[in-house]
Amino acid sequence: MIMKNQTVIFVFILRDLPIPPEHHPLFYVLFLAMYLTTIMGNLIIITLILLDSHLHTPMYFFLSNLSFSDLCFSSVTMPKLLTNMQSQDPSISYVGCLTQMYFFMVFGNMENFLLMVMAYDRYVAICFPLHYSSIMSPKLCVCMVAMSWVFNVLYSMLHTLLLARLSFCEDNMIPQFFCDISALLKLSCSDIFINELMIFILGGPVIVIPFSLIIVSYVQIVCSILNVSSARVIHKVFSTCGSHLSVVSLFYGTIIGVYFCSSANNSTVKETVLAMMYTVVTPMLNPFIYSLRNRDMKEALIRILCKKKITF
Repeated sequence: MIMKNQTVIFVFILRDLPIPPEHHPLFYVLFLAMYLTTIMGNLIIITLILLDSHLHTPMYFFLSNLSFSDLCFSSVTMPKLLTNMQSQDPSISYVGCLTQMYFFMVFGNMENFLLMVMAYDRYVAICFPLHYSSIMSPKLCVCMVAMSWVFNVLYSMLHTLLLARLSFCEDNMIPQFFCDISALLKLSCSDIFINELMIFILGGPVIVIPFSLIIVSYVQIVCSILNVSSARVIHKVFSTCGSHLSVVSLFYGTIIGVYFCSSANNSTVKETVLAMMYTVVTPMLNPFIYSLRNRDMKEALIRILCKKKITF
């Protein structure tokens, strides 16, 4: 990190939210409520799936991992954002920034892989209902989730180690309220060719391949239900896939807005809103999408509450 005639960077400065000072207390309470809602909502889903035996199926096994990933993903950025708003100190240490970036990549990419696995689960359930139990065996489900976790941990570690070898000079202002790899690469005064090469070789496929497989899965599902004349079956299929499609649209829509549609002409407010949608709003809404539109989750909640009443 030492450059001749340059200043050594030990801390970075995160960009303040474009909020007037007099409105900071109001937005602090709002963001705190959103974060607590995210934690509680995802914990409730995880708890319901663990306690209710009717939810011990592949789909809800994947959903519990998605909820855990959302919970952790929000916890990577929100506590630091809330602390900065309260202390009015937007600084973050070099080690803290790299650590935040690492876990941001782990849990963000993990959601990407879990959405792909869940799409495959829906494809098998709808297109091969008679063979669903044999195809989606517990061993395969655990294997797919474990491989996703291992890959994302190693993938994020690779980018973090490659970034740690770079030097950072006078400019330490990160144009975002969290440490993001793209923003850090722009601040580096070292040669970032290897970093960009690894992002091109690995980073593109990490997003494109899961998204493409999700599209292929739903194309196959649509082709399958077009051969069915029963309106009841079609309604059941869409009610089954509706929650997942909503989460997929929200997740990839915000990613496209943050990383692919950003430009120099974008205002600070627009960029911040897109980033907040990606890092805060999406993890908060996922529990509502899966609980409000899912009859199994509602029934599981009723069963557990009834058991509690009987116990007392």
